[in-house]
Amino acid sequence: MIKRELGIFLIVGLLTVLIDFLVYRGLVGVGVIGVDTAKGIGFLTGTLFAYFANRFWTFSHKSHAPGSVWRFVLLYLSTLMANVVVNALVLTVMADTMAAVPMAFLLATGVSASLNFLGMKFFVFKSRTSSGFT
Repeated sequence: MIKRELGIFLIVGLLTVLIDFLVYRGLVGVGVIGVDTAKGIGFLTGTLFAYFANRFWTFSHKSHAPGSVWRFVLLYLSTLMANVVVNALVLTVMADTMAAVPMAFLLATGVSASLNFLGMKFFVFKSRTSSGFT
């Protein structure tokens, strides 16, 4: 089951990035709003897609789980911080090398994607059991 979830999670992640990029480029192309605002709207659009796609498709939560939206927001804020910190650390360690920026980006993305998957599986969309605890 985890292999299926991980595979779908990766597809959702790629689609999320694509949606972010397309919305961003579309808004910039139209020229009605500034680049920073367009990027923010693109990111938020991708994030909304990620929530619903992971909820329904990756982790098969058909009914609303109380608190899942807030857990999702908390998770994404936490993994955003992890992404920025890992990126900065790798740039510091690899200073003055040509591979610093791509390596920092890849490692930061890998860490935050891994944390996002684990967080969504075990925190945001965790399976409900009937153990009597709520």
